[in-house]
Amino acid sequence: MQFRYLGNSGLKISEITYGNWLTHGSQVENDAATACVNAALDAGITTFDTADTYANLKAEEVLGDALAGQRRESLEIFTKVYFPTGPKGPNDTGLSRKHIMESINGSLRRLRTDYVDLYQAHRYDYETPLEETMQAFADVVRSGKALYIGVSEWTAEQLRAGHSLAKDLGVQLISSQPQYSMVWRVIEEKVVPTCAELGISQIVWSPVAQGILTGKYLPGSPAPEGSRAADDKGGAQMISGMLGREELLRRVQDLRPIAEELSLTMAQLAVAWVLQNDNVAAALIGASRPEQVAENVAASGVTLDQGVLTRIDDVLGDTVVRDSEKTYSVSPKSRLV
Repeated sequence: MQFRYLGNSGLKISEITYGNWLTHGSQVENDAATACVNAALDAGITTFDTADTYANLKAEEVLGDALAGQRRESLEIFTKVYFPTGPKGPNDTGLSRKHIMESINGSLRRLRTDYVDLYQAHRYDYETPLEETMQAFADVVRSGKALYIGVSEWTAEQLRAGHSLAKDLGVQLISSQPQYSMVWRVIEEKVVPTCAELGISQIVWSPVAQGILTGKYLPGSPAPEGSRAADDKGGAQMISGMLGREELLRRVQDLRPIAEELSLTMAQLAVAWVLQNDNVAAALIGASRPEQVAENVAASGVTLDQGVLTRIDDVLGDTVVRDSEKTYSVSPKSRLV
């Protein structure tokens, strides 16, 4: 396992980070989730990412149970706040001071820890003054409940404004967590250059594009049994947009010879690809089976030369989504209740 610094900080994280978004507390049973966490630990992963909204609080609880007994100082635990949780009342969402302060306490209780290494704004809150949000995050850090702060799916402009306020408040905004993969590159034009300037790293989610880049979804064929696209607990809904793009599915199959030449699986090639970006500190992987963890971890330390990167670009062609304006479409413009 290779390790990288997170932003302009002294914190090192495993470049393959384990996330439990669509699995723990919903798609897989707790025993299977614990087995996946143990596989991650065995593979050298020290960094774990979750959020209070995953499975409506349950994912944090499952992760906390799975990590119980581990040396806390040897782990980096990340969580997030923004989306509706609990009974989903009017103040159970967003980035108000009230919701942030109540949410961090609940997250720590469920994760069974005194602090998280990184506390992240899961989306941008258009209905709360940014000053209020950043002051609350600063107070969370000063109280010792979080060591650093980060954000997820913020635009370049929002990142710049948040970073400026954090600096004025004496805390470190060191990370951005966007979707990023061979086929979804909307952060490359604006977000990545801005973050490189400000000392912010990317912790990217969906490096395998919801499983599309594994090559298991064939054009014109039904989803394989047991795959995310066949799951009715959230997975199928998340992947439906990409599954409808027949040309994308066809071109992904043309990546297989490249992976085979490098003695990589398709998933390993996809994870290794995002790690070639110098601004990426970690690729987030999830798993429903321990062997999936072992497969993805093998992408750590893989170097893809420029010739390989060019071949990948040529294969995928205009199926790649690059429009930087799509970063604006991710954060809800009003709170979800």
